[in-house]
This record gives sequence, C-alpha cells and structure tokens, in this order.
Amino acid sequence: METRRITHWGDIAVVVVYFVLVLLVGIWSLCRPNRGTVRSYFLAGRSMSWIPVGASLFSSNIGSEHFIGLAGTGAASGYSIVLYEWLAMPLLIVLAWIFVPVYVAAGVYTMPEYMTKRFGGQRIRIYLSVLAVILYIVTKLAVSIFAGALFIQLSMGWNMYLSVAVLLVVTGIFTILGGLAAVIYTDTFQTGIMLIGSIVLTVLSFKEIGGFANFYPMYMNATTAVRDTNSTCGLPREDAFHILRHPVTSDIPWLGTTLHILFGCLWYFCCDQVIVQRSLAAKTLPHAKAGSLVSGYLKILPMFIMIMPGMISRILYPDAVACVVPEECIKHCGNPVGCSNIAYPKLVLELLPTGLRGLLVAVMLSAIMSSLTSIFNSSSTLFTMDIWPRIRKRASERELLIVGRVFILLLCALSILWIPLVKSSKSGQLFIYIQAVQGYLGVPLGPLFIFAIFWHRMSEQAAFWSLAIGHLCGIIRMVLDFSMPAPGCDEPETRPAVLYKVHFTYFGILSFVITSLSIVIISYFTTSSNKIQGLTWWTRRNDIEENENDVLPENNVVSFEQGEAIETGEDQGPTKQLKFITLLYQVCGVPQKAVTVKNINMETESVYKEHFMKETSFWKNLLDMNAFIGVLVVVFLIGYYH
Repeated sequence: METRRITHWGDIAVVVVYFVLVLLVGIWSLCRPNRGTVRSYFLAGRSMSWIPVGASLFSSNIGSEHFIGLAGTGAASGYSIVLYEWLAMPLLIVLAWIFVPVYVAAGVYTMPEYMTKRFGGQRIRIYLSVLAVILYIVTKLAVSIFAGALFIQLSMGWNMYLSVAVLLVVTGIFTILGGLAAVIYTDTFQTGIMLIGSIVLTVLSFKEIGGFANFYPMYMNATTAVRDTNSTCGLPREDAFHILRHPVTSDIPWLGTTLHILFGCLWYFCCDQVIVQRSLAAKTLPHAKAGSLVSGYLKILPMFIMIMPGMISRILYPDAVACVVPEECIKHCGNPVGCSNIAYPKLVLELLPTGLRGLLVAVMLSAIMSSLTSIFNSSSTLFTMDIWPRIRKRASERELLIVGRVFILLLCALSILWIPLVKSSKSGQLFIYIQAVQGYLGVPLGPLFIFAIFWHRMSEQAAFWSLAIGHLCGIIRMVLDFSMPAPGCDEPETRPAVLYKVHFTYFGILSFVITSLSIVIISYFTTSSNKIQGLTWWTRRNDIEENENDVLPENNVVSFEQGEAIETGEDQGPTKQLKFITLLYQVCGVPQKAVTVKNINMETESVYKEHFMKETSFWKNLLDMNAFIGVLVVVFLIGYYH
C-alpha cells in the first residue's frame, strides 16, 4: 500500500502557518540591541535565561535523525536504545557543574580556543577545529539532510533537491542574520512544537491499538506476512521490552553501552561546540545549570514520543516497517536491507487526521531546522574564531562577522552538494556510518578535556599525540568495520573475532583508556605549561577573586561597544559607500567601523566572569538538589524498564 501524502489544504495551511510563526520569531530575535559584536553573534551576548538555554540544548541534540533513527531502532529492536537518551542527564549535569565554569573562567568562545590557552601553540587548536568542521559537514549535516529528505519524500512527494535547498536557505538566513540568539529563540519555539505534536501522536497511537495493555502482546506478534516461516529473521527480539540486555551477546550490551555513554560520549555533551555553545550563552552559572536540567528532563521523553510510537508503527504496518525480504523492502521504501527508518513518518501520514498530519510535518521540519541552525552557527564559530585568525592575524571585528556569515553560505552549498551521496546511500548503512564516525573519532576528545581541566601536569605534546593515537586506533577499527560489514540474518559469520566479539561500545571504552594512558605517559616525559591560572578546575577562580569589588556594567552585558576594543577603520557610513551596502550591514548587524578584536579590556572581562560565577546559597542548593533528583529519576526509570 502506498503511503499517503500531504495534499489536503488543511495540512498545507498548518505547515504554512508554522513557517510564518518561525519567521516572526526569527525577525523578533533580530530586533535585539548589540548585534554587531562577535560575542553577541556567536554567544548571544551571554544573556540567555535558563528556559531558552535548556530548550536549545534539547532541540540541538534532538533532530530529525532522532525521529527517524530512534523510532526506527525501536521498531526493529525495542527499548534498549533509550539508554543513549536517559544517560544524557548525568552528562549534562557534568557540563554545567564542572566544564562550563572552567570554559567561562578561561574566557573562550570555542573548545579548540580553550586548548590553545591551556597548552599554548596552535597545532592542537587547528587540529580540533578542522576535525570538528569536517565531522559537522560529513556526519551531522548528512544525517539531518538524509532524515529530512526521507520524510519530505514520503509526506509530500516533492523533489528532494528543491525541498532540502529551501530548508537550508531558510535556516541559513536565520543563522546568518541573527547569530546564536536567533538560533536559540527559534529553537525554543520549535521545541514547543516538537513536544506538542509528538505527544499528540503518541496518545493517538496508543488509542489506535486499544491502550497500553495491548502494547506488549501486539508488538511481539508484529511480523510481516512475507517471510521464511522456518527462519527467525523478521521476528521481534525476545528482549525487546528490556533496556538492560546481555553484556556480551546482545545487540546493545548494557555494560558496554552504559560505560560507552558515560565516558565515550562525554565529549559530545561536554566538549562539542554545538552543545557547549548554548551553555556559554547563559547569563549566569545558575541559568546554565538550570538549562542543563531542563534539557536532561526533556531527554527522558524520547522513550515515549519516539521509540514507543516507532514500535506501534511496526504493530500497525508490519509488512512495510518489519519487512525482511529485499524485494518487499524495495517496494515499500526502496532499501533492500530494511524499512524500519520509515516507522515514524509512516505513522504520521497513515494514522493522523487532516490538520494534525500537517502539525506533525511541522514537527519534523522543526527538528530538521533546529539541527541545521545549530550546526551552521557552531561551525561558523569554529571557522571564524579558530581557523580564520590563522589566515588573517589582524582581522577586525567587522571582518570576523562577515567571514562567519559567508562561511554559513559555504556550508549551505556543501550541504546541497552532499545530497547525491546521501540519496545513493542505504538508510541503515548511513545511520550506522554516522554513529561509527562520531564514536571512533569523538571518544578520544573526552579524556583530552578531562585531563586538561583536572591535571595541571598534562603537557601540550601529550594532548596532541594522545589525540592522534586515539584517532589512529579509531580509524583502524572503522576501516575494518566498513570493509567487512556484518552478515545478514541467517548468514554465516566470516569476520575476524575482533570485530564481532568486541562490540563497538567496548571498543569505545578501550579507546578512552588508550588515550588516557597516552596522556599520562607522554606527560611524564615532556614539559608542562605553568600558565594554568583560570584554565583548570582548581584555578578557575584565581583571577576572579582579585576583582570581586569591581562593578558590572548596568545592563549586565559586556560587549565591544563598551570600550573593550579599539576602532581602527575609517567610517564607512552612507557618504562613503552605497546605500544598499549600508542597509545590508544594518540588517546583518555588522558594525560600520572596523574594530580590532585584540584589545579587550581584561578588567571588564574579569568582572563579567565574577558576575557569571556568583551563586546565592539558596539557588545553588536548589539546583544541586534538582540535579541529584534528576539522576535518581533516570536510575529509577532504567530499573523499572530493565
């Protein structure tokens, strides 16, 4: 049966209204003052309250690939994948309670910039910046575009190239004009849309199967009619309703997965530019902590609004979602290896009535756009603050703002050029590819930042070469994985034992340990830096305590307009340039005079840091208690669904 498409005027009207509302939110965010500074553009002026910070953390992490991937994995194998969502709570707490104070004390915009301040030299900064930009383009953008294109094709039958190009243009405009503030405000709005629409779908899905009591028996019997009756291929897993699965033989071993998330994924939540940049935009440390808690609690919801609906989609449409015969799978989704990835969009298009169907299309578009805007802004920040100054050593404030916006245009172009590769890739293989690349290349970043923050003896040589060693191990395993893919169902295992007996989660922990040992060993044979004031957990308040009697500017925002920078260029007002160029600068928030970035008033910066770090005992204790409760909630849920 062919999947229904969005053709009714009511559904189209809902999608149009959604785009209009997003445009209004974006335009509203452009009207704020002080847009013409690097800090305002890349860190939203460090003026965000806890709700937008938390919503942006959530929506930056939860993209269209989660609606497609989590629901698809839930349809194929059940609950266990939710560990990657629930165990984000302790990692987000570690981000706000430990990492953010150090980053703010260091006065950095990007994570590679922190490494340069911590160890000196430029090679590790360039290494990390180039690595991050490549990962964003090849993995994050690829996943978002693939998932979005899949949904758009299923729901509307539009030309994929045109659809994705329009999405990239809309999201690119917001990011180019408004910077991080526009991204965070639109993320907050889109988070609300995502939650409302997905909760409605969950309620209607359970109603369709007769309630939660029918969920287990119906799922365990959800098999396609076209399959070999003598084979176990296509049958639901016996442990589908268990989160903690066998630590060795399971597809998602509980021990390896738990350790891999808590240690191997530490880099993503505490050291990745996309995530950390949202916390650095908070006005104070309590707001950053509260934002992390909001995001952590929201991360509990994917179990109920993505994974369970994906499993219900298998119940309602087993021939399509649970297909195992390649010819049948090609007929339903064009992918011979399986169609579990269409679980969520098929549920939306087949189950929902007119109007609500349009709302859920808007939900998916929200997920796509929130992911793309976050990637655009963070990639632009990395390129502008870490790579461009190596090319242009005396770049002005205006030049950096222009370069940041132009780089977003380049990202849009690269994303569109990536579409043919995404289209030619198999959905399941692409999703596995993305997870593997992030795991193999991201895990070594965790120990790098942990030792940099907590161990003063660590040296620059240890930081650089341990990262290279960790990445070498990851690349070797990745090449083996992709050159010798896992056999299909009922096919014999022919791979080396190191591949099928050492699950990738356990390899992630091994990579973490190898990188850590490399750091320790190399550090003992090399010289460490003595300049660690304000750059480690133990010295984060040293330069702040010297300025505790200083007064923060009245508006609580330290910006370049307040005298921290020196104007070095001539006035480029209407009398000396075309009015069109002047108008373009005003719309984009680019200053009319060139301002150098090198002469920041360090005293004012230290006052800002002291203001950011200040916590009253009431709010500190309240947030600490909520963090403890959040971890207990996650532990309870894992125990309940074990």
